Amino acid sequence: GNRVYIPCIYVLNKIDQISIEELDIIYKVPHCVPISAHHKWNFDDLLEKMWVYLNLVRIYTKPKGQLPDYSSPVVLHIGKTTVEDLCNALHKSILKEFKNALVWGSSVKHNPQKVGKDHVLMDEDVVQIVKKV
Repeated sequence: GNRVYIPCIYVLNKIDQISIEELDIIYKVPHCVPISAHHKWNFDDLLEKMWVYLNLVRIYTKPKGQLPDYSSPVVLHIGKTTVEDLCNALHKSILKEFKNALVWGSSVKHNPQKVGKDHVLMDEDVVQIVKKV
């Protein structure tokens, strides 16, 4: 058929006005995030679930000799998270001068680890690109 199903998240507001027992029941409902907009409760949980449902990963860049920039990640879709995809998202010319990359995070065994352009990155990895001299 021609139907396309997309994932959704049900956001239930005003959890500050219900009991703990009712909140436990709501947490068992699939695809559901209870929040309180007035008190700003559970916004982190909602944000994390949005990243998962949208199939997005955050990759942080690190200039040589500096700390990683955690304020502005490069956002990539799951399935297109190689170091090559990251380089193309930053600028097309970076790949021509690419030598290797240093990666910190859950996609590598050692921190930092030297990887090639085919290495698959995971959410919240930190990458430093090394160019040819």
